[in-house]
Amino acid sequence: MTAPSKNVLVIMSDEHESRTLGCAGHPLVQTPHLDTLATRGVRFTNAYTPSPICVPARAAFATGRSVHELHHWDNAMPYTGEVRGWGHVLQDHGVRVESIGKLHYRNAEDPAGFDAEHVPMHVVGGHGMVWASIRDPFLIRDRKKRMLGDYIGPGESSYTSYDRDITARTVEWLKEAGTRRDQPFVLYVGLVAPHFPLVAPDEFYRLYPPHRIPEPKLRPANGYVRHPWVEERASFHDDDSDFHSPEERLQALAAYYGLCSFLDDNVGQILRALEQSGLAAETTVIYTSDHGDNLGCRGMWGKATLYQESTGIPLLISGPDIEPGIKRTPVSLLDLYPTILAAAGIPPEPHLEDRTGQDLRVLAQNPEQHERTILSEYHAAGSNSGAFMLRQGRWKYHYYVGHPPELFDLEADPDELQDLASDPAVADILAQLEASLRRICDPEAIDRQAKADQRAMIDRLGGPAIAATLGARGATPPPGAEEP
Repeated sequence: MTAPSKNVLVIMSDEHESRTLGCAGHPLVQTPHLDTLATRGVRFTNAYTPSPICVPARAAFATGRSVHELHHWDNAMPYTGEVRGWGHVLQDHGVRVESIGKLHYRNAEDPAGFDAEHVPMHVVGGHGMVWASIRDPFLIRDRKKRMLGDYIGPGESSYTSYDRDITARTVEWLKEAGTRRDQPFVLYVGLVAPHFPLVAPDEFYRLYPPHRIPEPKLRPANGYVRHPWVEERASFHDDDSDFHSPEERLQALAAYYGLCSFLDDNVGQILRALEQSGLAAETTVIYTSDHGDNLGCRGMWGKATLYQESTGIPLLISGPDIEPGIKRTPVSLLDLYPTILAAAGIPPEPHLEDRTGQDLRVLAQNPEQHERTILSEYHAAGSNSGAFMLRQGRWKYHYYVGHPPELFDLEADPDELQDLASDPAVADILAQLEASLRRICDPEAIDRQAKADQRAMIDRLGGPAIAATLGARGATPPPGAEEP
């Protein structure tokens, strides 16, 4: 059995597409510090979010439970601490557990499992994006405000300033922890980059001249026909039509890549502080993100689809007794619940009851489990019906309530260029994957439950007319700032 470390450092970014890393083979993106972390530990190449949108993904991360179990369906249903998470277990065992930065829970007053929350970012007003909970039919957003930001290009935003603050506070926190080496800790650090607005500090933006950046794949403007569910969602956030010119679209990618390098620089400062504190040799370090970003593929930006760009996440883990390598075993943010606790030396019972996650350190040292099944699901902004993704072996299956499914062979087609769902040759595979999904949950029943919960919340807040006015219209503002 893998031995526990003394401390655990979890760094979670926001909206980091899993392949925009040097160590993942991206031809342009420079992430030297994350690459070094990957060489020291294990990189899971098939890691997924439980939901491709912030609040549900983070509630699942906190508790180790799937979104349909939690009923945290969307960005207006934030985590409150009511369902016990890994932080509560650590507190029960007297382990120092604190957070710095973005959590995206309800508020700082909730007992969310941290002894202290430093500069936390939570949902606006304690209620979040209620207007986006109006579904079936969904409420078309105000097109006066561009989701990706009014300005795209080099510069500073409230998010880059916030990340600099988070990084500085983490460096100081680790310096102080180095003077208290007799007190084990679990520290969660929530950075925001590369989440939009797509404004990157100039030194990082300049790494990516827009003329060197290829166009995104499968653009509808070039003849690609989107799946009906995706086309419906595009009518909610038609971000690809909001660009002022083709050149600005490439500038958006340059800014995103620049934010990835900015993120990497902040991670480098944190890891350097860990080394200087003398704690690195006894600390497990985990890097991941809450979900990915479509980056213009299929004409979609942001998250909220089931494709690899949106549901895939980076996941790196390094620490004592972790043999460096690459693992293809499919994993999820749900696996961080047992991983964090085991790495902190917490006995497995009874907190793992009814949780499907597994210790990533054990998965890393065991033979590949290619057939491990991973679920992601979406019930949030711009969807009139639920969507479910299943990863199993070489297959990636998308089930859309009320719409045809999609099926991709990721071994032969890692970019998901060819939907095989209508191919008679894979009819048996399609049926087997639907049966696997239905063994986990009833998608139609879950879709009805999500909508019922959302309608009940809207009614509690005064009805659709009032709900339509509640919540940020774009990115959640950091503490003390307006919407970025």
